[in-house]
Amino acid sequence: MGLALGGAMALSGAVLTVPAEAAPSADTPVATTQLNRVTPLEVRYPWAGASGFQYQLGSVSNPQWADFPGVTPPQHAGPEDLATGTDVIVSGTSGAVIGQKHRSTGTTATVAVPQGQTYQAASGWSVLTQDADGAPHVLRATADGTTRDLPVTGLPAGARPTGTYKTSGSVRRLALLYTLDGTTSVGLVDLADGTFRTYVTGTGAEPGIFFNDRWLVVNKTAVRVDSAPGTEPAPVSFPFNALGVVGDHILSGNPAFTSSDADLALTAVSLATGARHTVLDKADGQYRVTPDGGLLADAGKSSSDRHVYRVLPTADGAVSAEPVYTVPPVRARVDGLMIAGGELLMFGNATANADWDAMYAVPLDTAGKPTGIQNRRSPYVASSPCLGGDAACPQLEALGDGRFAYPYTGTDGKESVHVAGLGTDTFSAEPTGDSGGRIGTGTGRYVLYNGGPAGVQKVADFPSGADGRTALNRTRSAAAVWGQRLWTPGTTQGSVVGYDLKSKTNAATVATGAPCTPSELQAVNTWLYWTCGTAGPAGVHDRATGRNITVPAGPSRLADGYLVRENRTSHELLLTDFHTGTATTRTVAVLPTADQNTGGHTGRWAVDRFGGNVAYLTENGRVAIVTADVPTSPLARMEAQTDPQPGPTTADPWRPVWQLSKPSAWTLTLSNSSGTTVRTLTGASTAAAVRPSWNATTDTGTRVPRGTYTWQLTAEPRDGQGAALTQTGTTTVD
Repeated sequence: MGLALGGAMALSGAVLTVPAEAAPSADTPVATTQLNRVTPLEVRYPWAGASGFQYQLGSVSNPQWADFPGVTPPQHAGPEDLATGTDVIVSGTSGAVIGQKHRSTGTTATVAVPQGQTYQAASGWSVLTQDADGAPHVLRATADGTTRDLPVTGLPAGARPTGTYKTSGSVRRLALLYTLDGTTSVGLVDLADGTFRTYVTGTGAEPGIFFNDRWLVVNKTAVRVDSAPGTEPAPVSFPFNALGVVGDHILSGNPAFTSSDADLALTAVSLATGARHTVLDKADGQYRVTPDGGLLADAGKSSSDRHVYRVLPTADGAVSAEPVYTVPPVRARVDGLMIAGGELLMFGNATANADWDAMYAVPLDTAGKPTGIQNRRSPYVASSPCLGGDAACPQLEALGDGRFAYPYTGTDGKESVHVAGLGTDTFSAEPTGDSGGRIGTGTGRYVLYNGGPAGVQKVADFPSGADGRTALNRTRSAAAVWGQRLWTPGTTQGSVVGYDLKSKTNAATVATGAPCTPSELQAVNTWLYWTCGTAGPAGVHDRATGRNITVPAGPSRLADGYLVRENRTSHELLLTDFHTGTATTRTVAVLPTADQNTGGHTGRWAVDRFGGNVAYLTENGRVAIVTADVPTSPLARMEAQTDPQPGPTTADPWRPVWQLSKPSAWTLTLSNSSGTTVRTLTGASTAAAVRPSWNATTDTGTRVPRGTYTWQLTAEPRDGQGAALTQTGTTTVD
C-alpha cells in the first residue's frame, strides 16, 4: 500500500533525499527513422468484409483489426437482406450452432444446423450444409430466432456433390462442384432461394473457381452469371495465377517462378475485351478475395514502403487499388551511422543472412526529414568495420559524394581502404601495407588513413570510375582532408599548412592562434578546428575572415558553422554554434546511458559536414534527426574531375564529377565553337557531388561533330542559402 503525504511533513525515521535533477532540455527531433529489414512481414487475412479486415503479421498469431479509411460501414438490415452480409463474421462452424455477427453494427444472429446435416461453407448471412444423402441445403436465421432451411434445387438427376463448396466475391452466390457420369461440373447456388445452375462441365477434379455477381471463371474459361442457360464459357487468357474476379476483370498474379520484377505485377484482364492493365507493380504478398466483390493485396516496392491495397472496380469499368493499411517494417540493428549531403547512411545487416552487412541510404530534406525510402547502396560486407569492444565506430567515413570509406583486413592481416556507396555490386580498394589503423577524415575522392604502431599516414585517392591509389605517404601527425587539400600542423606554433593533393604543393599557411602544435585538426569549408588535447584548449579559425574562435574542448566533430560533442557524464549531445564568431552551446539530445558499439563519429551520433544536420541513436535503436539550425556557407567547389573522355560514346560517355560543399540542383550546358548550346543536362546532386553524363549527342539525340565544346555548370544550393555556383571549361569530342 502506498502512502500519500500532503500538507505538513510526516514525522518518521526516513532519510530525505535531494530530488533528482530534471533531464536537460533538448531539441525535439524533426524526424525519427530506422534501418528496416529488407524482407517485409507476411500479411495474413483471417477475415475480410466491407468495413475492414482482420490481419496477422509474420508468424505471430495475434489477429488485429483494420478499418477501411473513409468508408461508411454497411448498416444491418437483417439476414434476409443478403447484401448486408458483406460485413458478417461467422463463428462456431465446428458445432451445431453457427454464430453470425454484423461487424459494423454488432448485431448478432444464430443458425442452428439441423440434425443429420453437416456444415460445409458460409457466405454472408447464408450457411450451406449437406445432409446424409449428400444433398446441399441453404440455412439462414429468421427474425423470430429460428432457422430457415432451403433445400438446394436444380441439380441434375444423379448428380453427386463432391464436397467442394467455394465462396468468392459474392454473398448472393456460392459455387458447388458435382460429378455426373464421370464428368465434373461447376455451378452456382443462388443463396436467396436455393436454386442451382450449372455453368461449366468437364472441369477436372480440382478446378480454379473465382466469381462475383457478374462473372464466373473456372480454370481458363469465363461465363457471365446472367447469360442464357446453355451458354458456353469462353476461353480467357491471363499471365499467371487467377486471384479473383473484380468487376468485369479477372485479376492475375502470384507466379510460381519469377524471372524479373515485372512478374510480380498484379494484372487485370477484362473478361469482356481481353484488354490488360497493371493494377500494382510489385504485389508479391498475400491476397484475399472480399465478399463485396473486391480483393486485398499485400504489395510494395520495399519493406519500407509496404501496404495492403483494396482493389475495387471503378465507375468507368476499370479496376483501381487504394492503400488501406501500412505494413510496419521490422527494425534491424544499426551498426554504423553516417549523415552527409542530405543523406542518412545506416550500416548494418538488414537481411536474414549472417554477415551480410551493407550501407543503406535514406534521402532527407533540408530540415532532416526523410523524403524517400531506404535503398541499399553498397555490396554486402562480410564483417563489420566497427572495432569490437569499442564504444566508438570511427571506422566509417561518409565522403559527401554518395560514397563512404571503411577499412578491410585481408587474409595476410594487412589493411586496405575500401570505398563503396554508388552501387550494390562494386567497390574500390587501396592497400595500405599496414594494420591496426584507423580511417581519418575524407571527402570525395580523398580518404585519410592513420596507420598502426609504425606511425604511417596515407591519403588514399579514389578518382571517379577508378580503383584506389596512394596520393601521399607521410609520417603521421594531426591531419584533416577537405576537398583536394590536406591540412597539417606547420613549423611554427599554431600554424597549419594546406597541401594541395593535385599540384603536390603547399597552397596555404594559416595562423590559427593555437597555443600549441595541434593534436587534432578538422576542416570544413573555410573552418579549421584545432585542439591541444582532450583537455584543450580548442578553437576554430575562420579562413574567410581571419577570426579565431574559442570553443569547448573534448572529442568533437566539426560541421559547417558548428561542432558537436558528447558529454560522457551527462550523455548530453551538445551543439556549439560559432558561425557569428562567438561560440554558443545548446543541448540537441540526451543519449541513452548505455554505450553502444554502433554509430558514426563517437558510436552513437553523426554530423553532416556538407551543410546538413545531426543524427543520433535512440534508446530503442531508432535514428533521430535534429535540425542544426545554423546558416550554411555559400556553395563552393571542393574538387573537380573534368578531363575529356575519349569518344565519348553512348557506351562510354564523358562523366565529369564536381565535388561541392553541399547539395544542389544543377544544369550543365554544352556549346559548340559558335556559342550555340547543343545539349542541356539537369539533375540533383548525389549527396553534394554533381555527376552528369554526356554521350556527345544533342538534345534531339543526334551525334555532334568532332571538336572542342564549352561546358557551363550552374548549381543552385538546395537549401536556398547563398548564390548559385557557376563553373566553366571545355571538353572534346573525337
